[in-house]
Amino acid sequence: MNLSKILKNIFLVILFGLVVAACATKKTTTTAKVDSQIQGDVYIGSDTVEELAKGVPDRVFFATNESILTTKSRDTLRKQAAWLRENTNVNVVIEGHADERGTREYNLALGERRANAAKDYLMTYGISADRISVISYGKERPVDPGSNPLSWSKNRRSVTVKAN
Repeated sequence: MNLSKILKNIFLVILFGLVVAACATKKTTTTAKVDSQIQGDVYIGSDTVEELAKGVPDRVFFATNESILTTKSRDTLRKQAAWLRENTNVNVVIEGHADERGTREYNLALGERRANAAKDYLMTYGISADRISVISYGKERPVDPGSNPLSWSKNRRSVTVKAN
């Protein structure tokens, strides 16, 4: 009888382990593969990343349907803020962009949230709101016109450009 209890407990532990392992499987979707190719908010192998100034990237990237800044996005924006503090005569426009999925209205609102997230972060580093304008292009100005996860990852961005 004692052996029966032990075997039952072993069976339950193994079953529990299988359930936990099944819940913790690694994400292997195409989107996960694309996201892993983005490092430091600069798409690897891409000619889409430009510079606001020498050594200062002009764009940050976002996850699907998100306007939350990643650690790498904040690093890029800190570099932009440092450059803007040194160049007090320069005003900027932050353009918000989205990928092609979703309605025009949704993507315009998402692009605006992304641009405002970048603006708000720059302001926390002492850049005056008077020097920063925001515009959303939604899905209207894709940097990559493709219709696949790789293209979408390039288009989910905000871009800081010098104001005219």
